[in-house]
Amino acid sequence: MRLLFSFLLILITLAVTAQKSSINGKVTVNNSPLPYATVVLNGTKHGTVTNQQGMYEIKNITPGEYLVVYSSVGHRSDRVKVTVTGLTPATINMELKESSSRLSEVVVTGVSRATELRSNPVPIVVLTKKEIDQTVNNNIIDAIIKGIPGVTAVTTGPNISKPFIRGLGYNRVLTLYDGIRQEGQQWGDEHGIEIDQYGIARAEVIKGPASLTYGSDALAGVINLIPYIPNGADDKLNGDIITDYHTNNGLIGSSLGLSYKTGDWKYAFRATGKMAHNYRNKIDGPVYNSSFQEYILSAMTRVDKTWGYSQFVGTTYNNKQEIPDGSRDSLTRRFTVQVAEGANDNIKNRPFAPQEWLTSYGVTPLHQHIQHYRLYNKTEIELGDGLFNTALGWQQSVRREYNHPTMPQQAGLFVTLNTLNYDFRYSPPVFAGLETSFGLNGIYQTNRSKNATDFPIPDYNLFDVGGFFFAKKSVGKTDISGGIRYDTRNITWNDFYVGANPANGFEKRVTANDAGARLQFPNFKHTYHGISGSLGFTYNINERLLLKANIARGYRAPNITEIGSNGLDPGAHIVYLGNRTFNPEFSLQEDVGIIAYLKDADFQLELFNNQINNYIYQSRLDDANGNSVIIVPGNTTYQYQQSKARLYGAEFTFNLHLQGIKWLAFNNSLAYVAGINQNKALIAQSNGAAKYLPFIPPLHIRSEIKVKLQGTYDMFSKVYFRIEADAYSAQNHYYALNDTETPTPGYMLINAGIGSTLKRKSGKHICELFLQADNLFDVAYQSNLNRLKYFEYYNKSPNGRSGIYNIGRNISFKVIVPF
Repeated sequence: MRLLFSFLLILITLAVTAQKSSINGKVTVNNSPLPYATVVLNGTKHGTVTNQQGMYEIKNITPGEYLVVYSSVGHRSDRVKVTVTGLTPATINMELKESSSRLSEVVVTGVSRATELRSNPVPIVVLTKKEIDQTVNNNIIDAIIKGIPGVTAVTTGPNISKPFIRGLGYNRVLTLYDGIRQEGQQWGDEHGIEIDQYGIARAEVIKGPASLTYGSDALAGVINLIPYIPNGADDKLNGDIITDYHTNNGLIGSSLGLSYKTGDWKYAFRATGKMAHNYRNKIDGPVYNSSFQEYILSAMTRVDKTWGYSQFVGTTYNNKQEIPDGSRDSLTRRFTVQVAEGANDNIKNRPFAPQEWLTSYGVTPLHQHIQHYRLYNKTEIELGDGLFNTALGWQQSVRREYNHPTMPQQAGLFVTLNTLNYDFRYSPPVFAGLETSFGLNGIYQTNRSKNATDFPIPDYNLFDVGGFFFAKKSVGKTDISGGIRYDTRNITWNDFYVGANPANGFEKRVTANDAGARLQFPNFKHTYHGISGSLGFTYNINERLLLKANIARGYRAPNITEIGSNGLDPGAHIVYLGNRTFNPEFSLQEDVGIIAYLKDADFQLELFNNQINNYIYQSRLDDANGNSVIIVPGNTTYQYQQSKARLYGAEFTFNLHLQGIKWLAFNNSLAYVAGINQNKALIAQSNGAAKYLPFIPPLHIRSEIKVKLQGTYDMFSKVYFRIEADAYSAQNHYYALNDTETPTPGYMLINAGIGSTLKRKSGKHICELFLQADNLFDVAYQSNLNRLKYFEYYNKSPNGRSGIYNIGRNISFKVIVPF
């Protein structure tokens, strides 16, 4: 460590010898400040985002000539050449024009330097804070799936959403927070992403293998959630207050954000609280045990110096989430409460859930408690025209599931996951138009079971490291980029014994020498290896039309539950059985696309084909007579399988915005994916029941009419109205073996919204108002990715309905007050 520290000091000393300067200014649209616009120096890592007043400043710039790129979704980008001297800051004010084109939007995910979308061949989509605010969402993943075709989520009630990209999810989708990979038992179904939805300034989503940059677990793609970095005038406290209320589950969300900037230092803080009672629909009424409470704190400090910048961030997440099990009275279909266990628990004789519990904001004794802590540092050091970037982080995920009604204080599952993240990369100076970057990154991870009664996974140690090389070059109208990576992951655990606990009648962890000890997890040690890479090009036919093509090889090592599980996960109500002989997954995905932003319309078509070797999936375990194998009463048993698989499909968007009627827009999107199981022997044995892969979303079509009133109406400006049809076709291509999945009827939801910005006569913002409604006509439906659809104890019901339905009509009121 002392040698490393000395080396860093030498690099900093060399870097500060060059005199530095800055660029500042204001970005406007129609003479009004434009917040959250992106300002970058093309071909460098320098960039920032405008604040609520449209102000920006980029510090510590080496004197020279730069191309400054201004962009914002819904606006035409602009570029200005500027010569920076070491004497005085350069001030550039920019007026952007409204436009539907997104080709000049700048992204930072999966690239070595900030890159315009038009020159990146990898399918990547940006979701801005404005777009996030204009949807009804219980969590940040909700907002993403409503705004990006091809992204869906497996849900367990309104607050638990696990992201899927083009039919692949769990450990195949890598979630990043500010570029740092999120680690929190993401293999599980019954808890969501531990991130504050109100603190996200933008989301960038890669659709397809991103193993080149991020290694294992990015086989399906990446979701990078980027928090807001303070910007604006010095020595002035800025911030916002957000209040959010939902009528369906009574969600109350409040968030206070503060930011302060003085000299080279920036500070930010946010505190968020959310709570909700049980959600409802017209089939089930209030869905018992679906309420939650969530509290999040985050703090950031950043210093920008002549040698670069360094940023320190800390976050804490505390969530109490009830665990629905779907038990009901067989005739009235009213939800019932588990009060006994084992042989004393008669599913047909449980008491009704009290009415006051169904609308209470309190959390019942049977719930899960998720805590997540994060500390990380990101540092960038300028070495001449090159950049050296480091990211070091620590995370701890503490997960408890309380599933014992006779001993509500005793956790059934209690695991603590500690993760160390590291990422080192160097981007040399651009040489002859060739941008390059190389580095290594990975994680070290330990998982430990605590005072629990159920042990679904062993106590394991994991070390992961990968090295990569990336290059990009423009040749005429063609941008070419690609690279290669090698990964290795070692995972080990020792013998893990369980035995009877006479103190409570359940089980506990014991040693091999204890009486009655049972070996739950025999020791294991294995190292997985993988080579991944990508190669793609973008051909700019002209400023408004381009073609893209990319081929990428993805890699994913099996996760802990796939190779090591052997027990009950109480929150999922599933006994998982792993297979320690599994091999890593490897995918080969081809993408082609055409993008056009024309005068009166824009469209984008993306086609993909993904071939996966050693694809791992869950299948319900049945006995020789076709009956479900029950290891733990009241819980289903699933065993992991492995085979070849193919996924293919398309996403298409078409948006009409006639120049003659600028106040009207007609936006449309379509997403389709097919998932084929290529285990021919199993398909033949099951008479075709295993033909399709699980968790494949159906055809999804979304159409929106949006009216944006021009001008200002007293205090009201930027007034918009929107109405949307959100249609899902029936899903009859499902994994039917052992009734793992069942067919799902199609449905269409009508959503609507209205919003406006309130201003004083001086032009200062008072607040932003949003009134929005999802499922306006209260349609009763079940998504095929809704896990609660399968929470059913009876073969038949008086109303012919099975399982739990999705949320009904939900009206949201949101107010954002900047200061």
